Amino acid sequence: MDHGKSTLVWALTGMDPDRLAEEQERGLTIDLGFAWTTLASGREVAFVDVPGHVRFLKNMLAGAGAVGSCLFVVSAAEGWKPQSEEHLRILELFGQTAGLIALTNVAALDAEQVELARLEIGERVAGSWLESAEIVEVDAPASIGVDAVAAGLDRMLAAVDALGGAGPGRAGRLWVDRSFAVAGSGTVVTGTLAGGTFAVGDRLLLVPGPGPDGRPLEVRVRALQRHGRAEPVAGPGRVAVNLAGVHHHLVRRGIALVPPGCFEPTRTVDVSLRVLAALDHPVSRRGAYRAYFGSGQHAVGLRLLGRAALAPGEQGCARLHLPAPLALRPGDRYVLREAGRSETVGGGEVLDVAPVLPAARARPDRDVDRVVRERGVVDPDLLERLTGERRDPNLGGRFVVDPELRRASEGRLREALASAGPLGLDVARLRDVDRAYLGGMADVEVEGGLARLRREPAGTAGSTGCDSLERHPYLLALRATPFRPPSPEELGVERRELRELVRRGLVVESEGCWFAASAVAEAVAAVESLLAEEPGGVTASAVKERLGTSRKYVLPLLAHLDTSGVTRRRGDLRVAGPRLAAAVAAGRAGEPAR
Repeated sequence: MDHGKSTLVWALTGMDPDRLAEEQERGLTIDLGFAWTTLASGREVAFVDVPGHVRFLKNMLAGAGAVGSCLFVVSAAEGWKPQSEEHLRILELFGQTAGLIALTNVAALDAEQVELARLEIGERVAGSWLESAEIVEVDAPASIGVDAVAAGLDRMLAAVDALGGAGPGRAGRLWVDRSFAVAGSGTVVTGTLAGGTFAVGDRLLLVPGPGPDGRPLEVRVRALQRHGRAEPVAGPGRVAVNLAGVHHHLVRRGIALVPPGCFEPTRTVDVSLRVLAALDHPVSRRGAYRAYFGSGQHAVGLRLLGRAALAPGEQGCARLHLPAPLALRPGDRYVLREAGRSETVGGGEVLDVAPVLPAARARPDRDVDRVVRERGVVDPDLLERLTGERRDPNLGGRFVVDPELRRASEGRLREALASAGPLGLDVARLRDVDRAYLGGMADVEVEGGLARLRREPAGTAGSTGCDSLERHPYLLALRATPFRPPSPEELGVERRELRELVRRGLVVESEGCWFAASAVAEAVAAVESLLAEEPGGVTASAVKERLGTSRKYVLPLLAHLDTSGVTRRRGDLRVAGPRLAAAVAAGRAGEPAR
């Protein structure tokens, strides 16, 4: 507090970040302030001015969670303060790596005092992410060093760009830090857009939504401003979004604005947790904790993974239970505070979005293979939402599957196929993923909706060269008494088995009677022989006598021959039909009757 942060931002941008009347009256930053400018290089830079007073630390956390680099302000007259130390550690927990230190209020000090202030800062930041940061002396009211700060920002941001820290990156996400209404336009939200772009007309999601269950709410982008300019497409930076489809009272700080299908909203995350070394007590699950993600603070339940407690300076993993679904992804940073003691205890990064293992077994990291292994089978789109990485399907063109699970599942399916009998498994009764497994198993064939272990061709060692249904009990019974065949009901034959026997041409049905295909072939041969003796036609009685059967069975047999074109009926006689010769040849070749 009173180190000149807002004054310096004003001097750099010409914009006063203290927008509230109370801030103007008291000369004290209470809430987040925003400003932007163009540096000498042409690079645009936006500022989120955060409060320095300890009472407004939650507002500082809301502003620090979404920025990519830091202008760290220390007064040469005041020196390093406890709040300076806490801000440094908070930024470290948020994963900051790029910074510039502004040593302010130097005009009233002599060179020795300024040098002492520089030395103190060097000692305080030693071993931290600010250790190699440039220190620039400045006194904005006296117009000293403002251009040097701007030049230092240019150098720092150029280094960030060189390391790949700038650019569109992954899917855009804007953590909302303000929501208000504009006359004639409606709801406007502002925030820092990280990665990606938003365009006018886009359909976006507010996560969590305003409902009691936090279900994401779809909204439409009516207009965009980036750094105060209306633009059809806005990239990373300070962005104002005019939204259609929601009242501004329903949008609060900490909500994320994201494209559909890019995040998996979650109430449970596994995280790394590093406890601050300066803490004077261990961290356990006991306590009233608040986690700070993006611009929001959230009361969370904490469960340490594999440990009962973490001592100061130690690092481990934890599971956080959130009160509402958040749009998070692995690598997101957070800060953890204990509300009862009003202290920052630590922080870290998100390792697993929506973990599936119980806390007692969870060992999270950012390995995509681990996520696949724990889930077994994953939709590629879901996997990308969970991990931020795209994997091509390796099962049926639809799933990403763990190799070990695939081997075990295929073994289970082979056992089921072996015990299913000659008919095989009904594919329609299997899960989608099991059908995908079958499609990739070289030793399995799927025909007519049934899956069976593939038959080896005739001549292969150990093969029979015959249909697996050739030994079906009903077919054997039909062949045993070909012209006095038992009904399926007598032997308790399942309807699906009967349908498959017919479909495979092993059994023929006619007028409620069932015959083996070999019996039909024998009947064709008998009719041909009788017609050779009586070219004018044969009677049903003659066929009955030749086959040694009764009218109950010969009439359905002859009806089948009439229907299939083997014979033609002329009154009480049967004459040769157009397909008689072909049927006789097929019977001699051992082909099934049709």
